[in-house]
Amino acid sequence: MEIERKKLQGVLNILSFNRHFYVIGLTVLALLIVVHSYFQWPSAIIWVIIIAFMYGLIMPLIVSAYVYDYSGYYNLNWLRSCDIEYTNSLNIVNINAGFDETSFIIKNKFPESNLQVFDFYNPKKHTEPAIVRARKVSLVYPNTKQITTNYIPLQDNSTDIVFLLSTAHEIRSNLEKIEFLKECHRICKPSGKIIMVEHLRNFPNFLAFSIGFTHFFSKTTWKSVYKSAGFSSFKDINFTPFMSIIINKP
Repeated sequence: MEIERKKLQGVLNILSFNRHFYVIGLTVLALLIVVHSYFQWPSAIIWVIIIAFMYGLIMPLIVSAYVYDYSGYYNLNWLRSCDIEYTNSLNIVNINAGFDETSFIIKNKFPESNLQVFDFYNPKKHTEPAIVRARKVSLVYPNTKQITTNYIPLQDNSTDIVFLLSTAHEIRSNLEKIEFLKECHRICKPSGKIIMVEHLRNFPNFLAFSIGFTHFFSKTTWKSVYKSAGFSSFKDINFTPFMSIIINKP
């Protein structure tokens, strides 16, 4: 199945899934302008507030357009930097958190592979409105299996590649991350690898998302949880200033 993304679909997704933030932000800004008109604050103060609010609302959309619509993220050509051996017998696992934009694309990229898709979405833990809305419109890859983060129903050493694409940050607890990554380690062949793509909690993403960058985790955190899960290597490749490809081998 060929998945053709709409123009600016990344930005439209951000607006749709996070519309509560934009409604709240614009409402607060409007109230501040009304208060300014009543109390007659200095013009410099209200302009600083307006610029700060507009920056916080618009900059994430600009960065999202760059990353998700113009960087080539969804054509997967960046996989060339991951040293993958393209064979017909690859066992591939793609794991999502309730919103799957990549499984059909991965299958098109590796048409002869055995692709299995798992979803660890847990409505009791993953309660953010953005996830709930995204799940309602997500395409479901055939035979996608619902799992928990502490068990992946596959045999030991059975998988060549585990993809975690803009997914793993939804696991908020570091202990739960370690449990989940231990399962990824268990199912991965000694010659296999985990390929994770994530925003990081770093300065570029602070400039892009302001306080929203706390939704992501730092490279130090990821390196620590992967080490605790038993992985022997950690390779970080910058994919745009705002995204990182993190490759780990058992």
